[in-house]
Amino acid sequence: MAFASIYVPDFLVQAVVRAEPALRGRAVALVDGTPPLWSVVAANEAALQAGIELGLAKAQAEQFRGVEIRPRSQGQEKIAHAALLDLGWSVSPRVEDTAPDSVALDLAGLNSLFGSEEEIARRLAQRASGFGLIAHVAVAANLEVAIHAARGFPGITLIPPGEESERLGSLPVGVLSPAAEVLETLERWGVRTCGALAALPALELSERLGQEGIRLHELARGARSRSLALAEADPIFEEEMALEYGVAELEPLAFLLGRLLDQLCARLAARSLAAIAVRSRFDLETRFPKKIRRGKKEPRGESASSVYEKVLALPVPMRNSKMLLQLLRLQLQASPPAAPILKIVLAAEPARPRTAQGGLFLPCSPDPEKLELTIARLANLVGDANIGSPELPDTHRPGEFRTSRFFPPRGTADRRKEEPAVANGELRVPPAGRQGNGFRIFRPTPPASVALHEGHPMRVSFCGLRGDVTAASGPWRTSGDWWREDAWQHDEWDLEIHFDSSSRRREKTLRSLLPREPQHGLYRFYYDSVAGKWFVRGAYD
Repeated sequence: MAFASIYVPDFLVQAVVRAEPALRGRAVALVDGTPPLWSVVAANEAALQAGIELGLAKAQAEQFRGVEIRPRSQGQEKIAHAALLDLGWSVSPRVEDTAPDSVALDLAGLNSLFGSEEEIARRLAQRASGFGLIAHVAVAANLEVAIHAARGFPGITLIPPGEESERLGSLPVGVLSPAAEVLETLERWGVRTCGALAALPALELSERLGQEGIRLHELARGARSRSLALAEADPIFEEEMALEYGVAELEPLAFLLGRLLDQLCARLAARSLAAIAVRSRFDLETRFPKKIRRGKKEPRGESASSVYEKVLALPVPMRNSKMLLQLLRLQLQASPPAAPILKIVLAAEPARPRTAQGGLFLPCSPDPEKLELTIARLANLVGDANIGSPELPDTHRPGEFRTSRFFPPRGTADRRKEEPAVANGELRVPPAGRQGNGFRIFRPTPPASVALHEGHPMRVSFCGLRGDVTAASGPWRTSGDWWREDAWQHDEWDLEIHFDSSSRRREKTLRSLLPREPQHGLYRFYYDSVAGKWFVRGAYD
């Protein structure tokens, strides 16, 4: 059995640098506290070499040239720790949340999937770099040894069984995380390495340091073992970025969104998941609106909303960051925020990636991701309510429909039942079904003039066409929604009309629906009792 440990040095600094890749390789110091009492709480090795010390006031730290000063971000630390856990789950399902800056994982049974333990360690280091983190990886047969080796040795470290005490001997005692007073005592004794601590007699050490001394002595020798405390996977994937200045233009905002989406999709891919929805939340600058509405200014005390939220629902699970960025851009173009943005928070709802297998003899359907992008572009032009799939509402109102969100069909298309089939060496062709009449609905419905005789239509005129009614069927009365202002009550007739040879069709609507000059035809008319007028519903083919 082998264990691996992943440790992120200068974790507080790396959590901030992860959101600002331009700071990589530069001296960075973090300040925290209550303004104006800011002090340095963390710094990377480059900043320490430049002269930065922990506890230094912010005003003093700003005097050092070449050192970038940033405020500590607990939100970025939380997200960086979540990314570190995702890194462990990308390889093993058994992961321990050891500390905010380190995790441990069980490598048992993973050699057949990822190769040797060295290859697994190299894979973890590469994926950590893709997450924006520089990590140390150590592999050992003992869990505690792997954790301490990752804290003490840079890069990738492999410790074979039986060499734990020898390899840990050169590490400082601080990697064992002793209490402050114990570490001070060991420093006075001149015990500065794990090898020196392991050489002390255990009995005398316990008399002076108690059980803490026994624990440190076992850790220094690599003799202390324990089981892995499994962590529970968090279903929330979130990335955030706090901005120093408000962003009011779409192009710089899209650059920042692309960076966050890259990190978000990398974490989803590490867990073999995709996003079915992306929730975006923007913290806006608090300002007084200066818009003038209907000639009146808004009250002075009324302020714009400080939070702007949007939900990007996806038809299929996606983790293509470029595609998601284009969809977010179109969404923000359609309804931009009302003030500059100070903070960005993106959260993805995870789902299993879509799996589709097409048939060999079936036509290829459009890629759902590209189709969603096309629909989003069209919605940006015509509006969300004017594009989608037609859907019949629960009403008897003639011609009523609504549009709902379009979702591509899942799976392969079903074969038609009318296709010929071969059975018992004979070709069987299903009998042809009865052909029904098609009905062309006129939108908008053109008005008509109808002459009645004893309550039955005798002659009609509409769209420049005039003719006699040779056969009539009806009326059929339909009504509904009496409690609403747009209540309807229609008397419908099916009329067979013989048109006059002198009539000519002039209306564009009818000319586009009927391909040739009609001599006679079958139409549906209706009388609107509310409006007191006749209209033409459509024509039968």
